[in-house]
Amino acid sequence: MTYQETLDYLFTKLPMYSRIGAAAFKEDLTNTIALCEALGNPHKKLQCIHIAGTNGKGSTSHMLAAILQSAGYKTGLYTSPHLKDFRERIRVSGEMIKEEFVVDFVERIKPLIVSIEPSFFEITVAMAFDYFVQEKTDIAIIEVGLGGRLDSTNIITPLLSVITNIGWDHMNMLGNSIEKIAFEKAGIIKPSIPVVIGETRPETKPVFAAKAQEQKAPVVIATDILYVADWHEQPWVLQATIANKKNDERTMYELDLQGIYQLKNILTVLASIRELQKQGWRIPETAIQKGLRHTKKLTGLHGRWEIVQREPLLVLDVAHNEDGIKQIAEQLEITDHDQLHIIIGLVKDKEADKVLSLLPGQATYYFTKAQIPRALPEEQLAQKGHAAGLTGEHFPDVNTALKKALERAKKQDLVIVCGSVFLVGEVEAIEHRLS
Repeated sequence: MTYQETLDYLFTKLPMYSRIGAAAFKEDLTNTIALCEALGNPHKKLQCIHIAGTNGKGSTSHMLAAILQSAGYKTGLYTSPHLKDFRERIRVSGEMIKEEFVVDFVERIKPLIVSIEPSFFEITVAMAFDYFVQEKTDIAIIEVGLGGRLDSTNIITPLLSVITNIGWDHMNMLGNSIEKIAFEKAGIIKPSIPVVIGETRPETKPVFAAKAQEQKAPVVIATDILYVADWHEQPWVLQATIANKKNDERTMYELDLQGIYQLKNILTVLASIRELQKQGWRIPETAIQKGLRHTKKLTGLHGRWEIVQREPLLVLDVAHNEDGIKQIAEQLEITDHDQLHIIIGLVKDKEADKVLSLLPGQATYYFTKAQIPRALPEEQLAQKGHAAGLTGEHFPDVNTALKKALERAKKQDLVIVCGSVFLVGEVEAIEHRLS
């Protein structure tokens, strides 16, 4: 098969969460274990960091990878989903997986695909592990796909586990309470392996403590040791002064990831780097500074309060759940603009009414959808929006909606695209940035 034929095979023959939702989620690790055994258990040959969480795990993964790359380590990075190119999911020191490897890998395991019928995600996890071993990575950052305990990535034994936060998302699979969701995410905590927790809330702290105690895993809560002493938004960077709670020693960092929600993620990242340094990884302060200042350039991360143009200000953000939209609303409040134009599309299994209720009423809305079966039809989204007091029209696709918004917007206005990773991925304005 050619590379394109291989992709068509992966996207159409295998159950894919982005396309069909919960039906693609396998509630055990059997297939992943079988795939990796057939490949010689590559995951057992890797040094890994495992990252879970409701929000922020993508940004945290990319920032850690950028810092480790800047420290001179050959760094693997596995994340999901992708925006434009399947190969974004698997990178080594910023470079996407080679097309030839994707073709060869699928050809090699095709008989096993036929016999065990794995999901798309199970295949990509095994592919990532196999590629990182072939590329002889020094360390690999592995982002959980969904949950933690039963996620395909959870066959690894990492050097460090990281849980960014717990919020409302995927309740149909992870549970209908914050405690149940936290339990699933805490499933990545391994025996005697340290775990960094980014944020806690009263409901989650006991869940993490119980799991860590059961596994005899040392726990570090980032907000117990570090805090944001000051921050400023600059034209293209977010400046953050981070203080040590023990001695109030302060260090200023510049992040090319500009959303103010990154102030939470940077604490998680710095606490994680400290743990790696304790384990003997040589990560100088210069590497931390460089990695945070150039995360997008070094790792190819996009869609996190990403400013595509100014006059009018056009921003793309993949926020798609309750907590993510809350953070967007907070960002909108502190971002200077005259009129606000919000282009939004959601998937069917999100709590659309709850998400829409969090958005500002003083905006013009452009209700639309991503071109996937899971997308909530734009007419239905518009109806829900109008019921929530939001004013606007509906459009069949994001680029039609964006064109209309940019026609209407004046120089001092703000236009944002949000609500779905898949929606942001279809925006034509970012194609040149991903090439």
